[in-house]
Amino acid sequence: MARKAPRRTAERILEVTLDLFNRFGEPNVSTTLIAAELGISPGNLYYHYPAKDALINSLFDRYENALSALLPAAGEVRDVEDAWFFLHTLFELIWQYRFLYRDLNDLLSKNRHLETQLQQALHDKTLAVHALLQGMGSGGAVHIDPGELQPTATSMVVVLTFWLSFEYARDPRHALETANAQQALLRGAHHVLHLLVPYLEPAQRAHLLQLAGAYGDSVTA
Repeated sequence: MARKAPRRTAERILEVTLDLFNRFGEPNVSTTLIAAELGISPGNLYYHYPAKDALINSLFDRYENALSALLPAAGEVRDVEDAWFFLHTLFELIWQYRFLYRDLNDLLSKNRHLETQLQQALHDKTLAVHALLQGMGSGGAVHIDPGELQPTATSMVVVLTFWLSFEYARDPRHALETANAQQALLRGAHHVLHLLVPYLEPAQRAHLLQLAGAYGDSVTA
């Protein structure tokens, strides 16, 4: 059997950096620690990524590419079931790059590239949620006044963006550990979708409550 080619060093560096950032927070991870975790010299690390910001920007670009591939699916949402699945998938992506949300203010204060790119990501998410609401309206799942559409979409994006920060503030020692991922994602999806309760058609509202009940404390905590 042919041996698999070793992964490129640059790829391995990004994977390990993402894991360390997610576990300890970006401000607490130095390039020296990353090199030590990889078992390579700092010089080898700097050859591929000459500064810590280069690592952060590369990881954000990966996140942004994945986000761009996912967001068009919002336009295909027609009911609560579709919306639940879409939001849970979106939260899974956010979780994969959770250091961006855990350390958001710190990152924005010192990284101009991230500042401008994140603004675009927020804009794209808002457009996607707007499309989601329009699709649910077309499907008869929600009845929302046109004047309330944009504020509701913005409120949903606010919860999407800051949900993991809320989880972290509630339980800094455990909230962002891998073992707690599923519960955090379910709660996030539920609370975003719960903003639509006043506008949901009765059967759809009942279905949302049924979904929440099926997951019990995971979504109501």
